[in-house]
Amino acid sequence: MSHAERLWRGLAALDLELPPEAQRRLLDYVTLLAKWNRTYNLTAVRDEAAMVGQHLLDSLAILPHLSGDSVADIGSGGGLPGIPLAIARPAWRVVLVESNQKKAAFLEQARIELGLANVAVVRERVESWQPVQPFDIVVSRAFSDLAEFVRLSAHLLAPGGCIAAMKGVYPYEEIAQLPAEFALVDVIALAVPDVEGARHLVLIRKG
Repeated sequence: MSHAERLWRGLAALDLELPPEAQRRLLDYVTLLAKWNRTYNLTAVRDEAAMVGQHLLDSLAILPHLSGDSVADIGSGGGLPGIPLAIARPAWRVVLVESNQKKAAFLEQARIELGLANVAVVRERVESWQPVQPFDIVVSRAFSDLAEFVRLSAHLLAPGGCIAAMKGVYPYEEIAQLPAEFALVDVIALAVPDVEGARHLVLIRKG
């Protein structure tokens, strides 16, 4: 099965419709990620076909559960989930926050090569960054445990905004450790095509 067919089938399974240009950009992103990964060690996944499921579809699976049009992707690493979200939703403002210099360099190169006008890259530690505009969504795929994530990034939220943490198994212990000023909104079990194991999206609001 080609990468394009794998992506198309996965999008259909997620009930997501993306134009051909967006699908092409997603596959171009995977090619770029695989190329840079040989030198920069951006992801433990080495196979491009596996990246379609474990990176593209895994990131896009959270789309139906996000509300707003501005996203800060914290500890973006190789651009996940921020770049797939930005490609799928070109009207959104997406900022990739990554303190590692090499990873931030890749993100900037990906932004340029993929022509992502709605993306900005910030090379700072999240707790030190003070954006001009707050965000509707603050998301992380593998940044830290929930308590640490909300403590470091809550200042980025717009009023009524939501913290979205992508997790594997249901994080019972991490939820129990959330600071009192944060409220659990929902924990959504995700079925991601071509991805084995549990996947959950944890949604949290402040106050």
